[in-house]
Amino acid sequence: MEFLLTSLVVCVTPGTGVLFTIAAGLSRGTRAAVIAAVGCTLGVVPHMVAAITGLAALLNASAVAFQTLKYLGVAYLLYMAWSTLRDKSELTAERESEPRSAGRTILTGVLINILNPKLTLFFFAFLPQFVSTDEPYAFLRMTELSAYFMLITFAVFVAYGRFAAAMRSHVISRPRVVSWMRRTFAAAFAALGARLAFL
Repeated sequence: MEFLLTSLVVCVTPGTGVLFTIAAGLSRGTRAAVIAAVGCTLGVVPHMVAAITGLAALLNASAVAFQTLKYLGVAYLLYMAWSTLRDKSELTAERESEPRSAGRTILTGVLINILNPKLTLFFFAFLPQFVSTDEPYAFLRMTELSAYFMLITFAVFVAYGRFAAAMRSHVISRPRVVSWMRRTFAAAFAALGARLAFL
């Protein structure tokens, strides 16, 4: 349950994938938003594979190195809190004159997340919080947790996209609401970093 709640906090944080899904929902409706969510979720896979294999190898090599990585994770989570707080961009979307094909939308979503190196760094900071250094099946445990994370990612992105599609005829951007959301997410990242520091 703790992992699921933490994953939910992470997934609802606006990032490039969320913004792409919201833009798809605002400009082209629910179907486009769901397709965009599929693409963004698939784009997470390479980062998770890199993190899982790297963490498993590190755990087998040295428990001390694994603990060191946890503290590097603390620094990264605090950095995410700071960068989220400093981000002043608005959620906007442009209407397209020609509809995109499903394949093109999925490809764009995949590329958006594949080309985001912060995802790999995040998983290196995130997964060690929920894997013990004496875990007998650490690789399988991290794979299981990552599968749950992907399901949550997809569900959250679809929810964002459906909401955006429902609001497309109303206000596209509300700076005050976005600012409040970013402060909340920044506080959540800082709390995760503090928790990891005292594990």
